[in-house]
Amino acid sequence: MARIIVFAKAPHAGEVKTRLCPPLRPQGAALLHARMVRRTLATACAAAPGQVELHCSPATDEPFFVECARDHGIALYAQAGGDIGQRMSYAMRVASQNRPLLLIGTDCPARSTDDLRIALQALEAGNDAVLGPVEDGGYSLIGLSRFEPAVFEGIEWSTAQVYSQTRAQFIRLGLRWHALPVSWDVDLPADLHRLRADCPELLDGIAHADETSSR
Repeated sequence: MARIIVFAKAPHAGEVKTRLCPPLRPQGAALLHARMVRRTLATACAAAPGQVELHCSPATDEPFFVECARDHGIALYAQAGGDIGQRMSYAMRVASQNRPLLLIGTDCPARSTDDLRIALQALEAGNDAVLGPVEDGGYSLIGLSRFEPAVFEGIEWSTAQVYSQTRAQFIRLGLRWHALPVSWDVDLPADLHRLRADCPELLDGIAHADETSSR
């Protein structure tokens, strides 16, 4: 049965969502990140009940991760490796066991349970890979029917070329693949306007820095 790997960082103020500060304060950005992690876990668990893993940074004994594991009934694993590509490759290699895998981040709250189910169905239908592109040129989701380390090699991570270079790797390797519709993620202050319109509950009670300083 296919499994879903969720990649997440611990919500430490000043270490997550730093490009949202300002307008958010570091504590507010960390709270938003924590809510997005929980939203992603709920979405993944609804798409593949009992088949979700949370891969954590920096460690599995972070109280936030322990709480997530308890609330969602999921296993925790520590991320390992250098850059994001190495960490994803390691996670997929460890979890593969000759079964399809989806790996998703937590920055794309617009990805729905239906999106994840469609991605899983694409792998079950015979595709070798699936990608969920986002508007900034990256991707929020990658799925493989079997572990293939080369798809994580030669990629300029954290650039607008990640999706196109990964797609080129698929083509070079002769993989049959499926792309989900392009979505958006939450990285920059401008993204907060769309987040407030589409997922207002994630920003509930989180004030902008100028709002708190003027009180």
